[in-house]
Amino acid sequence: MKQLHTIAQCKQWIEAAKASGQTIGFVPTMGYLHEGHLALVNAAKQENDLVIMSIFVNPTQFGPGEDYEVYPRDENRDLALAKKVGVDVVFTPTVDEMYPKETTIQIVPGAQKNVLCGKSRPTHFDGVLQVILKLFNIVTPTTAYFGMKDAQQLAIIETFMEAFNFSTTIRRVPTIREEDGLAKSSRNVHLTEIERLEAPAIYKALQSGQALFRKTKNTAQTIETVRQQIETHTSGKIDYVELLAYPQLTPIDAHTTEVIIATAVHFAHTRLIDNIILQIEDEE
Repeated sequence: MKQLHTIAQCKQWIEAAKASGQTIGFVPTMGYLHEGHLALVNAAKQENDLVIMSIFVNPTQFGPGEDYEVYPRDENRDLALAKKVGVDVVFTPTVDEMYPKETTIQIVPGAQKNVLCGKSRPTHFDGVLQVILKLFNIVTPTTAYFGMKDAQQLAIIETFMEAFNFSTTIRRVPTIREEDGLAKSSRNVHLTEIERLEAPAIYKALQSGQALFRKTKNTAQTIETVRQQIETHTSGKIDYVELLAYPQLTPIDAHTTEVIIATAVHFAHTRLIDNIILQIEDEE
């Protein structure tokens, strides 16, 4: 497994791989790898000749007072895990390498960013699209792999790719969970022992909401049920519970075929997100 630190090195490797006719699967990450990231790698390996992973904690997607400085990092551990699951190249640029100088050009997502996480993190997805554009221009992958846990991010990236005619294909990979249902996340390490025991209640609440919505198609009742269960069974503070059409992230209507029930919950030192996506047409 190769580790590349600079954009020039990465582009040189990509050019050589493409010159030999090989397809490239790309797994962008912020590191502190867990089974969710490794599932992305496994999916990429099944569909491509080569797999490249980026590990870069992107400062532009963190707002003031958020956890950029304390975001978990362990490059040696990440490299060992990446090698073990068969990643061919890991791209580990520094902040100065990715952002050598400031720019006044901005990439601003549309209305999809005004709900869910974007409502309380107004500049977050601007930074996500900024780094995705840079990474895709550097790696020019055949296919890129994203987990469904970050469903709003994925919806915005899919819209971005379609709107600007990227040649890369986006693959959705299901959320990987602990045995008790908690969605795998690098931030889970910041939970206290008590919070870790409470956290699986988030997914259980979403499952209850899913069951209720299947029966009633009642958005308000579903949201209230999820909210009540989270408030009853955790000490976390709810940021939001929403039910929207997916991937449009708009209120559902008669034409909606896919919906997302999503939530974000603040604990003392971390913020957890989770969601369930279901097909309305399957429930007729």
